[in-house]
Amino acid sequence: MGPTASGKTGVAVSLCKRFPFEIISVDSALVYRGMDIGTAKPDAETLRRTPHRLIDIRDPEDSYSAGDFVRDAAVEMEEIAAKGRIPLLVGGTMMYFRALIDGLAMLPSADEEIREEIDAAAAELGWPALHGQLRDIDPDAARRINPNDSQRIQRALEVHRASGRPLSAWHQPASERRQASDVQYVRLALSISPRALLHQRIEERLDAMLRGGFLEELTKLMRRPAVTREKSSMRAVGYRQFWAHLAGECSLEEARYRALVATRQLAKRQMTWLRSEKELVTFDGLESGNIDAISKHLAETGLNSH
Repeated sequence: MGPTASGKTGVAVSLCKRFPFEIISVDSALVYRGMDIGTAKPDAETLRRTPHRLIDIRDPEDSYSAGDFVRDAAVEMEEIAAKGRIPLLVGGTMMYFRALIDGLAMLPSADEEIREEIDAAAAELGWPALHGQLRDIDPDAARRINPNDSQRIQRALEVHRASGRPLSAWHQPASERRQASDVQYVRLALSISPRALLHQRIEERLDAMLRGGFLEELTKLMRRPAVTREKSSMRAVGYRQFWAHLAGECSLEEARYRALVATRQLAKRQMTWLRSEKELVTFDGLESGNIDAISKHLAETGLNSH
């Protein structure tokens, strides 16, 4: 695990050279085909040498949830284990990690008709107003969700409309959820400090994306009739900010600034999640000897290298 731009992919690929690992991506944006530059997806040569499962498995028009991830990851983990190898889960979508490890409440599945109704209301009233509606029906969920977090507000309202029960009522103690209790997880994280250094890496990567054709990539996606800015794929950090620029709503400079701020906020949330994780061993993402240190730790847990 680790915040965005902490070097997870490079470390994971290096570890695959030492241990019988196969990588499973834990990333809510990398699942989408055609979203390569703006998600910092590993390049084709890296994926050829070290395949990543659960990358490029959905079109941007489709939705993908934590529940989908748990089901898909369980299948991939079983396939890898059946070959006598070890799944290496790599990514920064902390909600997916938690859903997989701690179990997932059996929430109602997505309902496109209800989502469209909620999106229409948001277009008219704004997401903060819908957050106010959520506060009336589910104050516990509203306290956890930012008034501008459109994706989580939409999902909380959708669950209530589909089931008649507030989202918070669906959340059960981890002990009562479905769990893969026969799986032993070794939890590792990468961090970069001081934070200013991580912010510098985030900015450098964003500028590299822009030089690499991110706006052209997004322009192609916007031409697809079923890809709207309300789709889960287009709510990914970077995509929603530059959509506003390409729609003529703000300058390129303003979109870049918004994307930079949003990515820094994402990294902050990721680090907050990591601080709450138990049994987590953290390594410096930029330390030259981190592969050796991680390998040593894995050996101490009983994993044998090649």
